[in-house]
Amino acid sequence: MEPEKDIFETWRDKKTPLLRRIKWKIEEIGALPRTIKHGFKNLWYWLPVIWSDRNWDSHYTLEILKHKLTAQSNYISERDIHTRAQYDARNMRICISLIDKVNDETYSSAYSDYANTKHWFEPCDDDSGNSLWKTRELSETYDEYFAKYPLIHKRVLAGEGVFGREGREEDKQIIAMNIGQINQDRAHRLLFNILHDHMLAWWD
Repeated sequence: MEPEKDIFETWRDKKTPLLRRIKWKIEEIGALPRTIKHGFKNLWYWLPVIWSDRNWDSHYTLEILKHKLTAQSNYISERDIHTRAQYDARNMRICISLIDKVNDETYSSAYSDYANTKHWFEPCDDDSGNSLWKTRELSETYDEYFAKYPLIHKRVLAGEGVFGREGREEDKQIIAMNIGQINQDRAHRLLFNILHDHMLAWWD
């Protein structure tokens, strides 16, 4: 027969014996020094990140996430008390590595390693005292870069990419820039896909 009350209502309404409540209070007081010690350790761990934090772009948001994942991966890996501990810690460290690559724009700037470019400032013609930023490509080996990402290269040649190629279809630098940006976007999506698929299981 179905009871009149939900089991949670029954537990809520049940009176806890006085001695048990006193025991809980004593345990809370006994845990206070550990709580304070842990709180100060947290303050010390987070101080460098909070000190450097700024609100103007996502770089700092990802730095906070990276700091948290670093602590959590170390904790779960060192305790190693469940069968997925090392697997979970590895996935966290992959996310940490991806955060570095996203924040450093590793993939979007990788194409520049395949070109030798000269940079200089040139005074404006209007005698304003301002200067123009000038560049000239001295040499390039973009074909080596394209060979590293043949599938992405094909996608760019088919028209994909944020940097328009209209009128510059044969410009290898524009092709390389598009490949770099697509790879950068892939790293960003992979980071959040791993978090989406695994983060809720990261507990000890």
